[in-house]
Amino acid sequence: MGNGDRVYENAKSWPFEEARKLLSRKNGKGYILFETGYGPSGLPHIGTFGEVARTTYIRQAFERLDGRKTRLFAFSDDLDGLRKVPDNIQNQEMVGRYLGFPLSAIPDPFGCHKSFGDHNNHKLMDFFDSFHFNYEFKSATECYKSGVFNEVLLRVLERHKAILEVMLTSLREERAATYSPFLPISPKTGRVLQTKVEEYRVSNGTIVFRDEDGKLTEQPVIDGYCKLQWKVDWAARWTAFGVDYEMAGKDLIDSVALSSKICRILGGIPPDGFNYELFLDENGKKISKSKGNGLSIDEWLRYAPPESLANFMFGTPKSAKRLYFDVIPRQIDDYASHLRNFANQEPEKQVNNPVWHIHGGNPPMPEMEISFSLLLNLVSACNTDDENVLCGFIKKYAVDASLSTMPFLRKSLKYAINYYRDFVKDKKCYSIPTDAERVALIDLLCELRAMSGGEPEEEIQKVVFEVGKKHKFPELRSWFSCLYRCLLGQEDGPRMGSFIALYGISNMVKLMGQVLARK
Repeated sequence: MGNGDRVYENAKSWPFEEARKLLSRKNGKGYILFETGYGPSGLPHIGTFGEVARTTYIRQAFERLDGRKTRLFAFSDDLDGLRKVPDNIQNQEMVGRYLGFPLSAIPDPFGCHKSFGDHNNHKLMDFFDSFHFNYEFKSATECYKSGVFNEVLLRVLERHKAILEVMLTSLREERAATYSPFLPISPKTGRVLQTKVEEYRVSNGTIVFRDEDGKLTEQPVIDGYCKLQWKVDWAARWTAFGVDYEMAGKDLIDSVALSSKICRILGGIPPDGFNYELFLDENGKKISKSKGNGLSIDEWLRYAPPESLANFMFGTPKSAKRLYFDVIPRQIDDYASHLRNFANQEPEKQVNNPVWHIHGGNPPMPEMEISFSLLLNLVSACNTDDENVLCGFIKKYAVDASLSTMPFLRKSLKYAINYYRDFVKDKKCYSIPTDAERVALIDLLCELRAMSGGEPEEEIQKVVFEVGKKHKFPELRSWFSCLYRCLLGQEDGPRMGSFIALYGISNMVKLMGQVLARK
């Protein structure tokens, strides 16, 4: 056994812990199949990305532990009937006329793809591709209509009584009275029908149901004439594909248990997996595709690089986390910190570092150490969105800085400008210093004027610290709060020594003069 093998075998990060569940799994396929599912009833949100990212982390860990190949299916249930018009799309009135129709049969309200489902599928795939995920996209519409599911659909028909015994105990009495594993697609209206099946004709491979006009209709269960209720659909998919691993949200624990029972009825082996905690919006509510709360993928990428989103997804998947704009700066800085640490870590620690998983074991070299929070405060203090002007400040702080050779710095500066414009600028509220604060600020101003301008940030930080101690603030936190409120117009801020070194002592002297001139 090589040292690399021992490193992987001893890895403690959660993807390796999950991957070990699969080591004893035998399926006869010659590969281990991972799957993620997606309902394209609304624009894809970050939770969808999270499933693929986290599954990818486990898949990569498994490949280091086991010699078998792996595949990942990203499955879209685009044959599902639209139940509600999402709040965050255009042409809602038009879409509203297609309630009950398969998502793949509804015109694209954005006018750029062949259907609404196709539009949302492409949005999802575009993002997956931008992050270079290795996956195979699967459309429910194509799988049903092409016959991929035909064998398992006939098995559902054959074993429908056993499936009903499992499902009916989980349903309300009213729902149980009309429940069927099959949802026929009306040959007259095209809608996916929630209707009672009057007869299961196993020998014919058909069901008999009442169409929307009340007439009895016999229809095949194969070739896309019917789809399955989603818990049965999930089980049938596991069985048809031979899925070995699929995770799901904590709200689906009972659904996973039911689908696992049905999978066994169909002759399949339920996949391994775990239940992750849900993402919450700014008010602590569960995020929803139809409500459009929380963040969209596009919104996150306006303010931060994909690596920061991947970092967010890596951390504590079994803990609920707020998914809103204010988490973004921290995620950018945490990712950059993990990247800097990686180069100096032993292999045993590297495999537990998030960037190992984010970059498939081969993270890039880190760039210069300027935090996103520091860039954000630089943009704020300079009151400019000119990248060249801002880069001039950065070059004084770090002479080797270059937007042309440091892509992460260049992107971070763009993100900081966007974030400042949208979330910081209008919320700034500058405080007028109290008499005691004014005396302390004048003292700090004199100390800064006495400096040459080339002092390291540690020395500047020490001066700021000593001035605060000298003027006997109730606690040093209130001294730094004074600096943030009076100089930057905000309650919190950066490490002042680092910020002053980046902004420049002469510029800070001018800024403090302006603050002290306010009445």
